Parts: sequence; structure tokens; C-alpha cells
Amino acid sequence: MPQANYSPKEEALHNLKTEMEGNQSLPLQESNLVFGDGNPGAEVMFIGEAPGYHENLQGLPFVGRAGKLLTVFVDGIGWKRKDVYITNIVKRRPPENRDPSPEEIAAYTPYLMKQVEIINPKIIAPLGRFSMNFFLPTAKISRDQGKVFWWKDKLVVPLYHPAAALRSTTVKEELKKSFVRLPAILKKYEKFLEEKSAKEEAPEETEHKRQQTKLF
Repeated sequence: MPQANYSPKEEALHNLKTEMEGNQSLPLQESNLVFGDGNPGAEVMFIGEAPGYHENLQGLPFVGRAGKLLTVFVDGIGWKRKDVYITNIVKRRPPENRDPSPEEIAAYTPYLMKQVEIINPKIIAPLGRFSMNFFLPTAKISRDQGKVFWWKDKLVVPLYHPAAALRSTTVKEELKKSFVRLPAILKKYEKFLEEKSAKEEAPEETEHKRQQTKLF
């Protein structure tokens, strides 16, 4: 696509991807770069931990079995995959699909933060505990998935990783219920932002109460 045809966000993401491709100091250089996919102006951004085998082959996030289930859940709430944005914290596949190391996460963090800044979603939906703990260090996936938290001016809704849902019917049903809530959470974003501002002006509110917004 010619540079002149890019929207500002598309151009910014294109430039960021080009910068990453040229940064040979980033770890996991033996794997392909899996930058992200979807609408640069998306209001909802799904973030996993790292690409897997199929993602490494295709250069796209969440295209294997877990990715197909993610697409089913997105379609199931009346959205389309092309309307959201999907990426990972670490942009290259760790060997044998092992967990990304703290050093690898740290190396890719500036690029993820820039990606979030460019897209500027209203909701970040971390997929799995690694991504969740990146934004919410003290959260536990079994306790906090589907709940709503604040991270800066964005709502964070941790979700089970679709791969976990493939292994457990119970997890799959819980994940489906959490997906069903997403459109209502998005619709009420502005209201919650106003409530957050009001709470921040109340000195008696604890930091924990300020951080978490209970919707359901």
C-alpha cells in the first residue's frame, strides 16, 4: 500500500513495524515478526502473550485453533475480527511455545506500549495470565477474569486464553460469558470514565477501589 494512502494510525503502525523489523537487538530473531492485525482505530484491543507455531508461519496473531475460537467468540457477540485489534506482548515465537521470559517481555514492552498509544482503545482485553499480569500485576486469572479494571484511562477486562478454553469446557463457558459482557462494557465506557474521575476526587477511596470498576 502506498504511504500516501495510509490513515495517520495506519502510517504510525507501519512505521513502528518497520522499526521493529530493523531492530536486531530484539530477542527471538530466529522467529518471524508477528506484529498485530485488525482495525488501527479499534475500540477493543485483545492482547495475548506470544505467537505460536501457526502465527509464526503466517505472520498473523491468533490464527491457529485458539485463534479460530477467539474469532468465534468475537463473531458471537456481533462484532467482526477486522473491527478489533489483536496482538501479543512478545512479537516473536519463543522456541517450542515456551513461556516468554521476563527479559523478552521487557524488550518488547516499549513497542507494545507504542502500539497501545497509537490505537488508543477504550478496552484492553488481555488473553491469559501473562498478558493480564502485564497490566495487572497482582491479579489472578481464575479470580479476576471477566472483571473490569482501570489501567490509565482504559478499561482492562482480563479473559481466559482461548487455548485454555480448548482444554476445558468449564473455562470455555466462563470465557463465553465474559465475552457476552464486552459490548455493554464498551457502551458504558464514558460513564465509567466520569465515575472514575469523581472517585479520584474522593480522598476516602482506597487505591484498590479506584482501580476496579464493578459492572456485574
